[in-house]
Amino acid sequence: MKRMGMIFRAKANKALDRAEDPRETLDYSYQKQLELLQKVRRGVADVATSRKRLELQLNQLQSQSSKLEDQGRKALALGREDLAREALSRRAALQQQVTDLETQHATLQGEEEKLTLAAQRLQAKVDAFRTKKETIKATYTAAQAQTRIGEAFSGISEEMGDVGLAIQRAEDKTAQLQARAGAIDELLASGALDDPSGMHKDDIQAELDRLSGGTDVELELQRMKAELAGGSSGGQQAIEGGAGEQQAAQQPQDTPRFDKQ
Repeated sequence: MKRMGMIFRAKANKALDRAEDPRETLDYSYQKQLELLQKVRRGVADVATSRKRLELQLNQLQSQSSKLEDQGRKALALGREDLAREALSRRAALQQQVTDLETQHATLQGEEEKLTLAAQRLQAKVDAFRTKKETIKATYTAAQAQTRIGEAFSGISEEMGDVGLAIQRAEDKTAQLQARAGAIDELLASGALDDPSGMHKDDIQAELDRLSGGTDVELELQRMKAELAGGSSGGQQAIEGGAGEQQAAQQPQDTPRFDKQ
């Protein structure tokens, strides 16, 4: 089972490797980084919103505190110490709330600065990745095109391989037909096959044609020798003498007899 699992994973990995396009993978990674950057920006916006809300609450509490202080002053001016004491007590409670809100405001402001810095760094990283991505994609496309051109020139590509095989098969069939045609001509010339058209020569005529062809070659050879010897008249005599000797050598000794039935 382990071996089967390993084979299956190896086959799946090989299939995925063939199906994977690095350019698509880079684009997908860039898209994920953009989504992450967008989430960070939304986080910064949420923290800034919370900080702004705390600032509004602080302003309201500070306004109420100032109002209670004014009321305490007026109560003391009118001789109402009890009202002044109540106003100051409420003001003290508000001051405690203001202190807590200011602490939370400072914390949120620090978080906002950290998130803003992180967003800026991530933005720079995403920009650098985009530049590198485009460079890698351009290099990959150029290498892919160069590889295809090289394969086409060398004939090892799939398309050119099919064309090469077709040409090879055509050449093999042509050579086979030429060999067959030559073999049939030789068999017809030797008389091993009959020519139904009646245009085939008999064996005697074929032999005479062969001897006459040889005579022409011998005559041409003698003429060339005579020209090289330097005498046109002597060369002509040598040619005539050679022709006579050739005809004498080729003259049959006995005349064949044909019996009539």
